[in-house]
Amino acid sequence: MLFVFCALVFGFCVPYMARRFNKFMPATFAGALVELFRHEKKLKAIRKTKLYKKFMWRSLMCGLFSALVVALGLFFTSNIAPAFLTLYICLLLLLAEIDFRSLLLPDILTIPLLLLGVFVACFGLSNLQIEDSVIGAMVGYFLPVLVCLLIVWYKKDAFGGGDIKLLSALGAWLGVEGLLNVIAGASILGIVWALVQRKKSLAFGPMIAIAGIVVAILRF
Repeated sequence: MLFVFCALVFGFCVPYMARRFNKFMPATFAGALVELFRHEKKLKAIRKTKLYKKFMWRSLMCGLFSALVVALGLFFTSNIAPAFLTLYICLLLLLAEIDFRSLLLPDILTIPLLLLGVFVACFGLSNLQIEDSVIGAMVGYFLPVLVCLLIVWYKKDAFGGGDIKLLSALGAWLGVEGLLNVIAGASILGIVWALVQRKKSLAFGPMIAIAGIVVAILRF
């Protein structure tokens, strides 16, 4: 219950954190923390507006959704430490929201996620061996790079650097097999979403994040 409650609180803050990341892109965690809590006076001025009420409802829905996903993850998984699974899910949900808003996946979130995946495997906190984690991270990075080299003549920004780093991080958590499942699942979700929205381009990060959560729950 503690981890579900933590996910609820974190999810409630996700829209605010994503909004702050959309306005600035901090280079360090210290800079991120300062900027996240800097504009208290402006917040007081808009707390009675309709926009604020809409923002609060969105935060509430994100909080409940995060708690639900973490609860399902903890219920269906047994081969990973609960605290790290909760952190994994929460970080992916935040990255999905940020990329949906700004089409950017900040390094100060994707790189720690990658290192955390290696750490979990290194100390036996999941059923993934350290060598599988390292190989998965390498494949997650170099496979998209090779794909980009093949399609760069068609569209230079078809695959962003943030997406590559996120896939590398997921490779560290899930291994090569899990990573390939994530890529397949994210591609399917991306095609369906593009058809629904009738758009030729869209943020791919949320699709990767959703697929990464589903594959992790099934894998662990």
